[in-house]
Amino acid sequence: MTVADRLAALDRRTLALDVREAILTITITRPEVLNALSPEVIAELREVVGILRDGIGAGTDPDWSVRGVVITGAGPKAFVAGADIARMREMTAEQADAYTAEAQELTSWLETLPVPVVAAVNGFALGGGCELAMACDVILASENAAFGQPEVALGLIPGFGGCVRLQQYVGIAAARELILTGRRISAAEAERLGLVSRVLEDQDALLAAAREIIALAARQSPTAVAAAKRTVRAAQAHPTDAGLAIEREAFVARFGTPDMLEGTAAFVEKRRPEFTGA
Repeated sequence: MTVADRLAALDRRTLALDVREAILTITITRPEVLNALSPEVIAELREVVGILRDGIGAGTDPDWSVRGVVITGAGPKAFVAGADIARMREMTAEQADAYTAEAQELTSWLETLPVPVVAAVNGFALGGGCELAMACDVILASENAAFGQPEVALGLIPGFGGCVRLQQYVGIAAARELILTGRRISAAEAERLGLVSRVLEDQDALLAAAREIIALAARQSPTAVAAAKRTVRAAQAHPTDAGLAIEREAFVARFGTPDMLEGTAAFVEKRRPEFTGA
């Protein structure tokens, strides 16, 4: 079974999945609670992302039937308004530890998928919603989007990666302010701070832009895109010299691969390359 076939066979209650033109769109479908990340939502997201991790580009016969992922929320009000507070209130410390462990692992899986992942933020992306978006490669926002880490207002702190990833996006000074105050920011301010790549007029424009980004990436060598994604992430936490060494090693590893040979030949011959993902 292809990755797309395995996804179609899943039993889902909180997600809608749509695979078209090798783009998987994941829609969180709990609009009545602003798409809050309950344990069930996290479990279903882990199932989906687990299938992608195990299938795309893996092994000697890689499956590239999905070339990118868009994550969004149902309805115009929210991407994900946060974790499920009503459920969290009843958790013991042991249950909370399992909850955050699974959510953190999910965000790490998203971050390390070999294909581009775009968060299409339509409305609130607060708490766990902001953390889910930050695990994606690109964040796009509609004009009505709002971002924030308001956990301190609940007597909590970010627990799904916000303390780590927010400073990677906006820098330590802005991250400290937002985390310590719980202040909510608009899509325009999020774009100015570097959290958001682009602000679009409405949800339709948002999803069209997300698909356009993935479609453009899908015209490139899938193994080169995967290598570039790994290299950017690996170099991120290192000083310049160490980061350059990581980049050099990854660059050299591309030489002699079928996709590299095809891409360079196509350039010289002035034709469109036919990549096989090898």
